[in-house]
Amino acid sequence: MTLTEMDKNELVSRKAQWEEEYNGFKAQGLKLNMARGKPSPEQLDLTMDMLNVLDSNTDFTGENGDDYRNYGLLGGIPEAKRLFSKMIGVSEKEILVCGNASLNIMYDVISTAYAKGLMGCKPWCRYDKVKFLCPVPGYDRHFAICESFGIEMINIPTTPEGPDMDMVEKLVNEDDTVKGIWCVPQYTNPTGYVYSDETVKRFAALKPAAKDFRIFWDNAYCIHHLVDTPRICLNILDECKKTGNEDMPLIFGSTSKITFPGAGVAVMGASESNIASLLKVMGIRTIGYDKTNQLRHVKYFGSFENMQKHMDKHKASIRPKFDAVLSALEDNIAPLGIGTWSKPEGGYFVSFDSMPGCAKRIVALCKEAGVTLTGAGAAFPYGKDPEDKNIRIAPTYPTVDELKKAMEIFCLSVKIASAEKLLADQA
Repeated sequence: MTLTEMDKNELVSRKAQWEEEYNGFKAQGLKLNMARGKPSPEQLDLTMDMLNVLDSNTDFTGENGDDYRNYGLLGGIPEAKRLFSKMIGVSEKEILVCGNASLNIMYDVISTAYAKGLMGCKPWCRYDKVKFLCPVPGYDRHFAICESFGIEMINIPTTPEGPDMDMVEKLVNEDDTVKGIWCVPQYTNPTGYVYSDETVKRFAALKPAAKDFRIFWDNAYCIHHLVDTPRICLNILDECKKTGNEDMPLIFGSTSKITFPGAGVAVMGASESNIASLLKVMGIRTIGYDKTNQLRHVKYFGSFENMQKHMDKHKASIRPKFDAVLSALEDNIAPLGIGTWSKPEGGYFVSFDSMPGCAKRIVALCKEAGVTLTGAGAAFPYGKDPEDKNIRIAPTYPTVDELKKAMEIFCLSVKIASAEKLLADQA
């Protein structure tokens, strides 16, 4: 019997039972965290020997004779360009290798567009209004960048095929104040979807009203697979070249969840025209990024194939955690019909949708019992989920045992909040 099929007496009885179990967990004073998609200590340990790759006996001279301890090579060392261009699917002339965070590059591009303009176009600050399309649920830090610049955000519904392309095409092709769209094409954050070939081709065929419209293609999880035979998203830059739109996509990636989040390498792929234009601005802001860290990554991995093999170790570490989350939801929530969730084949998250109007209450109940989640609504612009139902679950950081206990509390919170909602509706 699903929860909606129960009468008032049954709901009251079940709710009392669940509250008793919940209070038992609450009395334990637990501190469990599933708030952010952080690699676990076990994952970070996988790369500790990378720190020993460089020492006082290392030759820091690059293949072109440059001393990587010194100034220069603003766009990155050639060896790193060769390695990471294969990761994000561009040529060595179409990539910038920067610091430790792709989010930093995204912010810098928006800042450049806002203050200086992109490739000779009018700076965004001179418009009365600038808009961005935001597939939802999506990545809260993308939305925070827009909000910090006062850019108006428009929600775009997302399906397992990708964003609603009918809506995207209409807005992009008809409104010259629409300047960009955020995309996480391979294992969307938080739903874990992979954009279909048709979706990528429709992106490539856009006819933007704005000359400086850009697709912010955040390919953060392009090699973060949970299955042995993953479905791979089409290459957006290749598709855009076929339609004459090669200046439209900006592709981002990093090793934040491959090596060390605080000491990784971030990259951006784009047309040679975009690269040349952005380098002019970068050259004012910095003389160069950490070339010794780029060299460390190159020497450690040696090839992209070795990097992919390294990711198999990550998969072995985190797949049992995703299994634990999905098993708990299947066993506890599915029979009651009080939620739906994604079943990702890669990435870092599980997206859970409760009954409408319950997400904030679920997150609050979890917090009271010692389980920290990302705030309800965080996956929507301005932190406002119009249906108050989406919750992002991040399984990677806790141990499997911690995760199982956290999911017991989460499922009890879902049950209690759902019963409360149904009882309130019946009153």
